[in-house]
Amino acid sequence: MSDKFQRDLLRGSLDLMVLSVLAGGKKYGYLIQKEVREASAARVELPAGTLYPLLHRLEDDGLIRSSWDDSTGRDRKWYGLTAAGKKRLSAQAQEWADYAACIKQILAVAQVQPRTA
Repeated sequence: MSDKFQRDLLRGSLDLMVLSVLAGGKKYGYLIQKEVREASAARVELPAGTLYPLLHRLEDDGLIRSSWDDSTGRDRKWYGLTAAGKKRLSAQAQEWADYAACIKQILAVAQVQPRTA
């Protein structure tokens, strides 16, 4: 079994992952990468070439807001959720929970058991 998830599986859930991490408060890019990596037990890596276009799109969609701050001794762009982002996070979290339950039910009907570590 691979330690990483397949790229196609991740593609539809990256917004949810980033919004979830930002629900804990404002973060700059590296902190977002680090929290996603840690929360996924290193199964999800978000390279800068994936993360920053995603952050720009989320900002364009009004789901996050950015601001520059140098309080850490270095000028960094910090990202935080907007009210619309919190609403989207809640809706996506419910949708993913429903989807996961559906897949689990289909696997049970097919009598397919996931491997355990």
